Amino acid sequence: MVDVTAQQDPFLEHRRLLFATAYRMLGTVTDAEDVLQDAWLKWNETDQTTVQYPKSYLVRTVTNLSLNRLTSARATRESYVGPWLPEPLLTTPNIAEETELADTVSTAMLVVLETLSPIERAVFLLREVFGYTHAEIADTLDRPEPTIRQIAHRARAHVQSRRPRFDTDKTAREHITAQFMAACSGGDINALMDMLAPDVTAWSDGGGVVTAARRPLHGPDHVARWILGVLAKPIAAGFVLEPAHINGELGALALIDGNPIAAFTYDLVDGRIQNLRFQVNPNKLKGLYLGLDALG
Repeated sequence: MVDVTAQQDPFLEHRRLLFATAYRMLGTVTDAEDVLQDAWLKWNETDQTTVQYPKSYLVRTVTNLSLNRLTSARATRESYVGPWLPEPLLTTPNIAEETELADTVSTAMLVVLETLSPIERAVFLLREVFGYTHAEIADTLDRPEPTIRQIAHRARAHVQSRRPRFDTDKTAREHITAQFMAACSGGDINALMDMLAPDVTAWSDGGGVVTAARRPLHGPDHVARWILGVLAKPIAAGFVLEPAHINGELGALALIDGNPIAAFTYDLVDGRIQNLRFQVNPNKLKGLYLGLDALG
């Protein structure tokens, strides 16, 4: 069925692209939604009859709004309590079938993007993810094209040197996820340790709102004991673990009465979990359902 309203309104027609741009720029669902709201207001304040290419105009607006917000957010993230992780986003299973798309929205990639400067992040995403030419990016960001080319080269090299290696086999990920949930639910520390890589690292983001490890944990014993210790706390009483596609990858959600209290995402390398990210900051979990299917 054709959405006539979306055809008549370029903002609605391109909303999924605009959200995808803002979310990859900012790493938070709530900030991305705020940027889209600001962009919508700007769009409706504009004489739209003078806009020759609405899609380009809207992407430019969202990119620059995201740049401004990301620049102001850097100080906040630097003073953040404990490791800062992107807000988890539920995605539909089909996004995982598009390996390149899933990779660019994976939690691991968003963590890498955090190490870029705001302008590098914008250029990298527009060029490598959305396929814009250097000339188009130069026009969007109001920078000389040679400068954009230099930034693009630097950002691409930076990301490639830090891009995590992980298995993409769907069956293997389903198997390890089922094992992980069973071990956590049953409190089986030996089973949990067996599926963790010898050099496993776990990051936990509580944001100072709930108790979480303020530094990365290393090694199967420390990681497994910490996970089971958190899930054994009274605040987690009655939790259930369910598989969920989070940021394009199969992971797990811990739920109480249907409400998420934790999100697990991880990288699978040679059949074992190497990098595990444990998101328990309730302020970030609020956005889990806001962007569902927004990146599809």
